[in-house]
Amino acid sequence: MRHKLTLVIGGAGSGKSSWAESHVIQTGYDRVYIATAQPWDDEMQAKITAHQQQRGNNWHTVDAPMDVATPLGAARPDQIVLLDCATMWLSNHLLAESDLAQEEERFLVALSACKAPVVVVTNEVGMSVVPENALARVFRDAQGRVNRRIAEKADLVVAVMAGLPLALKGQLP
Repeated sequence: MRHKLTLVIGGAGSGKSSWAESHVIQTGYDRVYIATAQPWDDEMQAKITAHQQQRGNNWHTVDAPMDVATPLGAARPDQIVLLDCATMWLSNHLLAESDLAQEEERFLVALSACKAPVVVVTNEVGMSVVPENALARVFRDAQGRVNRRIAEKADLVVAVMAGLPLALKGQLP
């Protein structure tokens, strides 16, 4: 594995998760999937179930909607971690009224200390109009900051649009 940290960023429905999963599978390492989504309603449960079926059984899945640091710390060098996604993780903390600065720092420290290569999936949320309400603006700004900080640490940053990857930093494998 050439890249210790890869960030895969794109809009909703862009194909970023599918690209990230394929990238992880190609490494040949034991796969760990850190899932941050929570099934708040039937639609979200259906989406989670579809993602699980698409991935198949060759993944060790850890449900971690709030605490991604613990599974990152438990990863072994012979594994590769796919964290899907930083956007849901941030949303969970924002809705729980967590200390975002503290949680962001904890997440970034865990990424740096992880013994396994990590692929983080996240949404690009800043390419639209300015949100009309304060909560949405706080979310947009916080997501942009988290994305920038992960991208700064990453060896490879891949933007995915219409299922097509574009290397923003580093070289595609």
